[in-house]
Amino acid sequence: MKPYRRRASTLTVRRTLRRRGAQPKVVALGGGMGLSASLAALRRITGDLTAVVTVADDGGSSGRLREELGVLPPGDLRKALAALCGDDDWGQTWARVIQHRFQSKGEINGHAVGNLLIVALWEQLGDPVQALDLVGLLLGAQGRVLPMSAVPLELQALVKGHDPERPDDVDTVAGQATVALTPGEVQSVHLVPNDPPAVPEAVAAVLDADWVVLGPGSWFSSVIPHLLVPELLDALIETKARKVLSLNLAPQPGETDGFSPQRHLEVLGRHAPKLALDVVLADEAAVPDRDSLADAAKRFGAAVELAPVAGPDGSAKHDPELLAAAYDRIFRMHGRIGPWR
Repeated sequence: MKPYRRRASTLTVRRTLRRRGAQPKVVALGGGMGLSASLAALRRITGDLTAVVTVADDGGSSGRLREELGVLPPGDLRKALAALCGDDDWGQTWARVIQHRFQSKGEINGHAVGNLLIVALWEQLGDPVQALDLVGLLLGAQGRVLPMSAVPLELQALVKGHDPERPDDVDTVAGQATVALTPGEVQSVHLVPNDPPAVPEAVAAVLDADWVVLGPGSWFSSVIPHLLVPELLDALIETKARKVLSLNLAPQPGETDGFSPQRHLEVLGRHAPKLALDVVLADEAAVPDRDSLADAAKRFGAAVELAPVAGPDGSAKHDPELLAAAYDRIFRMHGRIGPWR
C-alpha cells in the first residue's frame, strides 16, 4: 500500500498563486447530493467555506439512528463532509471510508461508517457542532459543516392528488423520505416544530459571508427547509452577502415532476416572499424559455447566469469543475469589491 501524500493539485497551486491573501467567505445551504455537488465545486475556489445542512432526513441509516437514539439525522452531514475532503490520498481515502455502507444480514446492514462515527462523537461530546468540527479535522475537510438546527425536524408537505382516486384533494404527507417521492403535486412544505431554533454558528456564518449559495438539490426537501427556520431566514434577509441560487439540471420524479426552471423560483418565493437574490445560475441546456426564467428572477432582484455545468455522462449531475468555473465567474463579475479581489 503506498504511503499517504499530502500534495497540492495543479488547480490548488494555481488558486494559491492567484489569490495570495484573503478569499471570499462562502456559505452553502442545502442537503443530500445537491449540496455535495455544490461543495465539491466551491472547495476548488475558496478555502473559507461553510456548509449549512438540513436535518429533516428520516430515511435509511439516518432514519434508523434518529428513531433509535433520538439524534439529528447524520446522513446529509456526512455527505457534506465527504464532499469537502481533499483530492490527495488522505482525503479521498477518508471520503470513501465515511461513505462506506456495511452489508450484512444483521442490524448493522445499510449503516454508513460516517453516520456511526458522527453519532458516536455526538454522544461523547454532547455538542453537535464541536463533534462535526472534530470529524472535519480528522478528514482534513476543506471547510466547515454545520446543521441548520440542533433539533431533529420533521418535514411535512401539502400535496394535491396524493391519492390518485382523489386527484383534487389536498393531503398532508409527513417525512422527508416520503415527500421526496410523493405522487401528486406538492403545494407547500413546513417543518415540525414550525419555529425550530437555528444553530447560532450557522446564523453567524450567513451574516458574515461574502456569498451565500442556495441549491442545487431536492427543492422541497433540501433547499426550501432552510427558509423555514425563522432565525436562518432572517439572517438570509439581513445579510450583506450576495446570494446565488443554483437550479437543478432537471425536475425530480415525484417532488418536482413537470416543473420548469421558473416554477422552481415561484415556489421558492411563496415560501420566502421577502428573500432577495443576486444571481440565479442554471445550465444553459436546461432552460427552454430564457425570457420566462429572467422574469421570474427579476422578482427576486436577480440576474440570470447560464453556463454549461452538467456532467458529461448525460445524467442530472453537476460537473464539479464546470460548476466551480461558473461560481468563480459569478463571484468575480457580481461580487462586491471584497478583500479577496
